[in-house]
Formats: sequence, C-alpha cells, structure tokens
Amino acid sequence: MAGVAGLDAAAERALEEAIVRATESTAVERAIGRVLQGPAVEEAVGEALRSPAVERALVEALDSEMVERIWERLLASDEAQKLVERIAEAPEVRSALTAQGVGFFEDIARELRSAARRLDDGLERLVRRLVRRPRRAAPTDHAGGVTRMLAIAVDAAIVNGALLAATALVTFIADRLFPGSGAASAPVLVLGVGAWIAASCAYLFMFWTLAAQTPGMRLLGIRIADEGAPGLGARVALRRLVGLVLAAIPLGLGFAGVLFSDRRRGFHDRFAGTDVMYARERPRTAPWSGEDGEAPPGP
Repeated sequence: MAGVAGLDAAAERALEEAIVRATESTAVERAIGRVLQGPAVEEAVGEALRSPAVERALVEALDSEMVERIWERLLASDEAQKLVERIAEAPEVRSALTAQGVGFFEDIARELRSAARRLDDGLERLVRRLVRRPRRAAPTDHAGGVTRMLAIAVDAAIVNGALLAATALVTFIADRLFPGSGAASAPVLVLGVGAWIAASCAYLFMFWTLAAQTPGMRLLGIRIADEGAPGLGARVALRRLVGLVLAAIPLGLGFAGVLFSDRRRGFHDRFAGTDVMYARERPRTAPWSGEDGEAPPGP
C-alpha cells in the first residue's frame, strides 16, 4: 500500500534531503574539522606513511609503466614546452646566468690585479734598493710598473689584433683586384707603420678622454686621475700623449720615475699633471639582493 501510494519514495526523498542538509550544515563542518585536526587522524596518517605496505605500493606505482607513459606525454606536451620557454626567457634566469658568467671573469681579473699589485711593490723595493733610496714607509694608491706594463700589453694586443684583421681584409681585397702584385714595397711598409702609430695614438687619446682609462687599464683596475679635476679632458689627454712620446724617445728612460718616485709618475704623468691610481673595487652585489634601495621579494 505504501508503494502504491508513493509513501516509500517520498520517505526516501525526505531522508536524502535530511542527510544532505546535515552534511552541509556548519555543525557538521566544524565536527569534521575537529576530527581531522585531532591526534587520531594524525597518528593514523603517520602509521600509514610508516607502513611498509604503503611504501611498497608507492614504489610500485612510481615504477609502473603507466606513470612512465604519463611523464612522457607530459614532457612531450605543448604546455611543458611553453613552460620551459617561459622559464628560459624569464629576466631572473637571464640575470642569474649573466651574473655567473660575469662573476667568473671578475674573479680572474681580481686575482690578476692582486698579483700585479704585489709585483708592483716587490719591483719597487728592488729598484729603490739598487738606487739607494729608502723603502716606502706606507702603502700607496698609485699604480706601479708591473700593473701599468700589463695594461699596456693588453691594449697593444687589442690594437694589433684590430690592425691585423684590417690588414688581412685589405690584402684579400687587393689580391682580388690586383692579382700577382707580389710582396709589399717599402712605401707600403712605411704606410703600414704610420697607420699603426696613428691607430695607437687615436686609441689612447679616445679612451683617455672618454673614460680616463683604456680597456687594459680597466682590466688591471687602474685609472688616470687629473690633479684637481673629476675627469680627464681632451687637452690633458693630448698633453699626456705628447709626454708619452717624449718619454719613449730616450730609450724609455722617461718612464723610470714610475719605478722609484714617491707618486710613481713618469715624465708623461708630470708633463700632463696626472696620476695613475688603483681603482676602488666595489663589491659585486648578487641579483635581487635589495642593496639598491629595494627590498628583496618575500617568499
């Protein structure tokens, strides 16, 4: 009779509705939260994780062919490729890679500067002993002979490399335009020497005027300082270049003052009123360190 009258269906619906309301109530939510936060659930989960059976099940699941297929499909998907591209193009990743490369070369340059400065002091002590001058009483910030010679060697390598490349290009073009021209004549050799002198003077004048140091000086950590001026102008650079030529004429004796004078100045330094100083090295900050006034991002 209940089935015919539909009372059993109505009772089931009412019971289902009551169960749904009960589970959706705040009281049930609080009760479930208390149970999950209680020590019983924590102990049960800990025992399950420590169980050898659970460990074997997880290992078997990770070693299964299904997981391997899932990983292969995941790595081969377009989404994974896009993720890798986004990570590679991220400014933070590029900054980190650049910082690592720059840091490596900076470490090499720092060790080279330190060794050159020690040799500066050692060579100066030897020369002062030979000319019977007293030893330096206190350390100095003026660059010594070894550091300056190494800087000149680096600059000479740069100039000669550029001129060698230009000469090779000109020779290649000349051979194509005038085949069988043979060896270079005396005027060509004189022209080549003149071009080398002009290029070297232009190289020194340009870098002295613009940056008060050449690439070789920057590598060795030294720079030119003008007396009473923050920078080095074109006029002072030209005077120093003229003094450099005059110091080289008497078989390089004009540079002897770098080895034993108190301010380590050669004739060209005194002629232009300049000093060659050790540059102050600022510590290299790590990316996202927040030392530039901005706080590093939080976790």
